[in-house]
Amino acid sequence: MRYSKLFVAGVATLALGGCLTLPAGPAGQKGATGDTGATGYTGATGNSGAVGYTGATGRTGATGGTGATGDTGATGYTGATGGTGATGNTGATGNTGARGNTGATGTTTGGAVVIVPAR
Repeated sequence: MRYSKLFVAGVATLALGGCLTLPAGPAGQKGATGDTGATGYTGATGNSGAVGYTGATGRTGATGGTGATGDTGATGYTGATGGTGATGNTGATGNTGARGNTGATGTTTGGAVVIVPAR
């Protein structure tokens, strides 16, 4: 019986243990990091090849001369200008009619000047 009581107590502990939650404990220490392996050497870099030379440049050919310019043709003369026709006589001017006498001039006393047109 002794085992059966321990068995019942163990089952009860497991059943109640699932209902209870406790805070988590502190995190454990990190494990040691392993050593990094040795790095291999990089091989030597080859040299660049020599640069070739540029070939000679040929000469430029001669430039041809400019052709002769032709002469300008003769310019024609200006034709004669025609004469002016005769001017006709001016007609006779008629006589001017007789003018009347100017009226008598009075003396002024410094008043207004009145101009009377001729009739």
